[in-house]
Amino acid sequence: MNKVRLTLSLATASLWYRRRVLALVCLTLTLSVTLLLGIQYLRTEVRQSFTSTISGTDLIVGARSGQLNLLLYTVFHIGDATNNIRWSSFNDIKDDPRVEWAVPISLGDSYQGYRVVSTNNQFLEKFQYGDDQTLELAQGQWFSQLFDVTLGADVARELQHKLGDQIVLSHGGGRTSFSNHTDLPFRVSGILKTTGTPIDQAVYISLEAMEAMHVGWESGVAIPGRTLSASSAEARSFTPDAITAMLLGLKNPIMTFQLQRELNQYAAEPLSAILPGVALSELWRMMGQFEQALLGISVFVVATSLIGLVAVLLTIQAQRQREVAILRAVGASPGLIAGLYSLECVLLALASCGFSLLFGAGAISALSPWLLEHYGIHIGVRGLNPDEWLLLGLVPVVAFAISLVPAWHHWQKSRKLSFGSSAPN
Repeated sequence: MNKVRLTLSLATASLWYRRRVLALVCLTLTLSVTLLLGIQYLRTEVRQSFTSTISGTDLIVGARSGQLNLLLYTVFHIGDATNNIRWSSFNDIKDDPRVEWAVPISLGDSYQGYRVVSTNNQFLEKFQYGDDQTLELAQGQWFSQLFDVTLGADVARELQHKLGDQIVLSHGGGRTSFSNHTDLPFRVSGILKTTGTPIDQAVYISLEAMEAMHVGWESGVAIPGRTLSASSAEARSFTPDAITAMLLGLKNPIMTFQLQRELNQYAAEPLSAILPGVALSELWRMMGQFEQALLGISVFVVATSLIGLVAVLLTIQAQRQREVAILRAVGASPGLIAGLYSLECVLLALASCGFSLLFGAGAISALSPWLLEHYGIHIGVRGLNPDEWLLLGLVPVVAFAISLVPAWHHWQKSRKLSFGSSAPN
């Protein structure tokens, strides 16, 4: 015990004596460890954010197509549907006793490159993301009038819209369109809070508004004299003939697979029913190269940190010849001197790990609101998961391992000095 205390006392004294030089070394190592943990943290959070794009929805139902295609155009607003679903089919499925709620979705139009999503009030009430979080309005209210529109957070921010602004939607889903609904402008009635999901990059209108806009349109072209004015449209009622897809929530999740099988064999028209979680996992596996690239960066950071630590140890080793001679003169054993190198290196690594945790937590706390507001990336402070603790724990372990090289060198040198001093003159 006394030997351990002596070694620890000598190590801390030595570190404090070289505090100015080692402060820079500690800073470099702290930044390296922070970057390593940050990349691993980002990998975990991005995957969690990706898989939490939609939650609380048991089934997504659309026209017969592949699982990923259905997920992409309904959740991520990428691509187009192969076909529509008849409104009568939606009502039949909605009235199924196993279904608790059903949210219709109709796509096809855009606004300056952002997808227009036509739906109803159930979307605001039932759609969930993340840890079963519901949608909330940052300003105004959900559309209530025929030509009201609710904007996603990114749309409002990027295009600098505010409540009451007039906007004109375009026919088709492209960024550039030559067919605009100029006769039927919409009024911004609400702006959603940032979610960090594709919800932020969409424009929301009612199903009735989608129908009213396309009265008198054929093959994507407005027929002169057949379209409606705003006043005449508001005087009429509209019921869609078809929708693009629907989101379903079941009363008992145990019935999910049974209903999915029945909908995939739906007799009235060809449908596809998918489980969002399964489809998201499959899509993430296809994006595995991105995750592997981040892992490669992590390995590179580790290698860079170790090379830097070895260089520092070798530099310190060259400057400690006199100190080693004094320690040997007062009776320090070769093992004690070798242990000092390893202990100092481990203490330096532990200090860097502690500082990296504090620095990382502070950086996340400071940057998370900005990232959420400007880029829709939701990253919050949380405890480290087992993989991250393992990475952090490997830093002092590897530091100890590489410290054995100079420690062994000084152990051998100390033994030679010891043998030389005991040799006869």
